[in-house]
Amino acid sequence: MMAVGRDSKDLIGPLLAVNLVFFLIVLGLAGWSVDKYINGEQNHPHLGGNPATIFMLIYALISGVIGASSMLVGFVHLRAWRNDSLASASAMAIISWAFTALAFGFECKQILLGGHRGERLKTLEALIIISLLSQFLYVVVLHAGFFRSRYGPGYHKYGSDSAGDIPVGNEPHMSST
Repeated sequence: MMAVGRDSKDLIGPLLAVNLVFFLIVLGLAGWSVDKYINGEQNHPHLGGNPATIFMLIYALISGVIGASSMLVGFVHLRAWRNDSLASASAMAIISWAFTALAFGFECKQILLGGHRGERLKTLEALIIISLLSQFLYVVVLHAGFFRSRYGPGYHKYGSDSAGDIPVGNEPHMSST
């Protein structure tokens, strides 16, 4: 018999590593671009942009920080693989996805406004799209235990006759009687 949550656990490890790399690259590109904007170098050949660019950069920077933090919490959950670590990992993942979605919204506005967009800005835009999709996949895989316990720690019915103790797998249920 397969261990509880093994299917989902096999997917989450590589997904965490890939997402962490994406978020760190987003952090680097957004940080470089914000630095150029602060220095007044908007016409840099690798940057460019329009009035929406600075908002996209700021939200990309924030989503990069929150996303990288979310991946670190995800690695802790992967190590512990318990219901209590699932709560913190899923909360951080959803917040990270929301900020990445905000950066994606400003990115769409920036693309619609047009103008010169340098190579690093285009790369940042592509990475935000990839991060948004891969972070969403991470959230879905993280919550797979909601549907079946074989996919990982999930959500259980607490407060039953066992005072909150939930038997795991084939272990006998110990009652107080």
